[in-house]
Amino acid sequence: MPTTYDPKAAEQKWYPYWMAGGFFRAGQRLDAKPYTIVIPPPNVTGMLHIGHALDFTLQDILIRTKRMQGYDTLWLPGTDHAGIATQTKVEQKLRAQNISRYDLGREKFLEQVWAWKDQYAATIHEQWAKMGLSLDYSRERFTLDEGLSKAVREVFVKLYEKGLIYRGKRIINWDPAARTALSDIEVEYKEVNGHLYHLRYPLKDGSGFITVATTRPETMLGDTAVAVHPEDERYKDMIGKTLILPIVGREIPVIADEYVDKEFGSGAVKITPAHDPNDFEVGQRHNLPQIVVMDESGTMNSEAGPYQGQDRSECRKNITADLKEQGVLISIEDHVHQVGHSERSGAVVEPYLSTQWFVAMKPLAEAAIKAQKDGTGVNFVPERFEKIYLHWIENVRDWCISRQLWWGHRIPAWYSESTGEMVVARDEEEARRISGLSDLKQDEDVLDTWFSSGLWPFSTLGWPDDSEDMKRYYPTDVLVTGYDIIYFWVARMIFTALEFTGEKPFSDVLIHGLVRDAEGRKMSKSLGNGVDPLEVIEKYGADAMRYMISTGSTPGQDLRFRWEKVEQARNFANKIWNASRFALMNLEGVTFEDIDISGKLGTADRWILHRLNETSRDISRLINAYDFGETGRLLYNFIWDDLCDWYIEFAKLSLYGSDEAAKRSTQSVLAYVLDRTMRLIHPFMPYISEEIWQHLPHQGETITLAAWPEYDVVLENPDAVAEMNLLMDMIRAVRNIRAEVNVPMSKKVELIVKAGSQETLAIIDRNNAYISRFANTSSFEAGLNPEAPEKVMSAVVTGAELLLPLSGLIDIEQEIARLEKEVQILNSEVERVDKKLGNAGFVNKAPAKVIEEERAKQADYSAKREKVLARIAELRG
Repeated sequence: MPTTYDPKAAEQKWYPYWMAGGFFRAGQRLDAKPYTIVIPPPNVTGMLHIGHALDFTLQDILIRTKRMQGYDTLWLPGTDHAGIATQTKVEQKLRAQNISRYDLGREKFLEQVWAWKDQYAATIHEQWAKMGLSLDYSRERFTLDEGLSKAVREVFVKLYEKGLIYRGKRIINWDPAARTALSDIEVEYKEVNGHLYHLRYPLKDGSGFITVATTRPETMLGDTAVAVHPEDERYKDMIGKTLILPIVGREIPVIADEYVDKEFGSGAVKITPAHDPNDFEVGQRHNLPQIVVMDESGTMNSEAGPYQGQDRSECRKNITADLKEQGVLISIEDHVHQVGHSERSGAVVEPYLSTQWFVAMKPLAEAAIKAQKDGTGVNFVPERFEKIYLHWIENVRDWCISRQLWWGHRIPAWYSESTGEMVVARDEEEARRISGLSDLKQDEDVLDTWFSSGLWPFSTLGWPDDSEDMKRYYPTDVLVTGYDIIYFWVARMIFTALEFTGEKPFSDVLIHGLVRDAEGRKMSKSLGNGVDPLEVIEKYGADAMRYMISTGSTPGQDLRFRWEKVEQARNFANKIWNASRFALMNLEGVTFEDIDISGKLGTADRWILHRLNETSRDISRLINAYDFGETGRLLYNFIWDDLCDWYIEFAKLSLYGSDEAAKRSTQSVLAYVLDRTMRLIHPFMPYISEEIWQHLPHQGETITLAAWPEYDVVLENPDAVAEMNLLMDMIRAVRNIRAEVNVPMSKKVELIVKAGSQETLAIIDRNNAYISRFANTSSFEAGLNPEAPEKVMSAVVTGAELLLPLSGLIDIEQEIARLEKEVQILNSEVERVDKKLGNAGFVNKAPAKVIEEERAKQADYSAKREKVLARIAELRG
């Protein structure tokens, strides 16, 4: 093995080896229990970020562990077409060339998007490989694959036939930049400093006016009523009267509706059914006209009268000036409020009356809620996220699924160009057969991206066909995802799976947090604080990144990315490498068949086997509980402390000694423990573990298929643990005494041990070679009541007292002289501070903080002086 670990060399060697060997393909252990994860498909919009690295690493840890535990594992990769996000990216690219999608037409534009998809899917493949992900590429899927498209059409048609998909004119969220509808959860609400405009609407009969307030005066052009609460005494006589809408001059009624909060503002609300979701509902109840005053780009249309052709923000300024001139504008006050923005384009979302396709959510939600409450639902980890999921699904509104885009699954509905008749079908041939019409044209809209990704756990396995993969690998075992897409994706997968497969899509959903920067801020382009996982891998290697990112937080908690933490993980990898190099230099000539841990073993050998066994058991339990942070801590402590700092050091006595039988036993234990340790660390650090394992005496082609270390009662050895704990405590105690009196480890010392019992004495006698070596003694005596000089340094450990004669540690007279000089320095410091604090001028004028600091110094110097004086007295006896 090279003297230093080279991550790049290992990564370039082993990933192609794993691929060529087909080690990650499912279906090679048909007698084994299946274990399935479908990857949350990244969008083909660009490069993977550090959040993806966290998500995918956690899945890889689970898959690699289960593969080693003997399961028939399937980790199914794939990517998402990400309709609006990808189309926006491609349109931006074309815009830079002064080309719009309309210049190209639908087919040519889609060719451009497919080219984009191919480019970024290839990039994602490269990133997956760099991260060392053990994916089964033979089953890779894309949401626009023919098989997945078939599943999308099947679901659409079946929901339509059940009356759960309908087409209607309703208020939806409209993105005027992308010119498409959005679902509620594609809208991000941001706090905006706006204004509240108070307007006076006069009654037609001249008897007065009603005051209303709005944040968007441009929408008043679409007002078709003013509503008041039916029990509001102020307006009791006005209900049913007619108002004159300013600017436009349109007559609108005063209506009564319990929607109005009579305690808020003036108690009167302008009703704009085509531009506000609540007003739409009021309008439905009162049969009000729906007047759309903008077009799809947010530009005022012909219904806006004199403002036609103006942008909505421009119209707001102009209409405000006109209202003021007409005496209608009473006042404008500053108003901070939440304004919806498109998650993709960033444009301010417009509530907009439009004909769209919807999923009636209530029946689907009820089935999902029932499953969760009767115990047959999905297990959320951490459990608290179940409440978030249930709250959303219990209050869910109908889902607008149509998008005015070209990239995506075309809605499977056809219209007769001659009669206008509509038919929903799986394809055009079926539509013709059902309708008997030939002049059919397919709906121009596409489906919301989440409609297809909501089918991901079963559409990827071949549904609606009765495929072998569907029968064997569904339902899947766990979904790993961030808490930010519980609504977007997790909920939709659950209710669609229950509806179409009759089963939950996965047993567990592991929710992790976001990766934030070192200051806890969300990573974003605007802040410039994003981290490219490939940059991390280039600098420190994939293993270091994987270990740091997977063990750096607990489930559900955000992770702060710190470069120094990656460096620590790299240092851990180097520690593993150096320890393995030492072991391998002392295992020369040892074959797999030579390894035998059943013979007579020393204390350290039996102890490390016990600790390995204990660690294997605990790590298996923790990985099953998805507690990767605690798993990382246990692995680190076992490898760094137990294996490297203690066992390998103890093993040197046998490896370098003359007892051949002891040497062979230690070689067997060292080879066995190192082999199992590489298996335990492999899911976290696949490259370095494979590289080391291949150099060790082993059986098999790859560590990826090596058996997982299981708990073995035979290896339990509490007596060896007790013995080793005593030895380690004694060695630590001697080292602490050395540190206290500044005696280097290279200087030999006298050691006398007073054992508390015959049993303890026997342990010390059996292991005196270890104690002598690691305490570095010139003489070592142990007994139940050994003789000892008067002047000693002592330490107590469980079962024994350690005595180190001072004469063997230090020159007492020299030490007293040194300490007396230290007392003189401390005396002068105490005197200086006392003088300062005794000066009334200083105490009266100096800031309180400065005085407090001087008093702290006074106490510190005095305490140190007392300790040194006590030490001098002790040395003088």
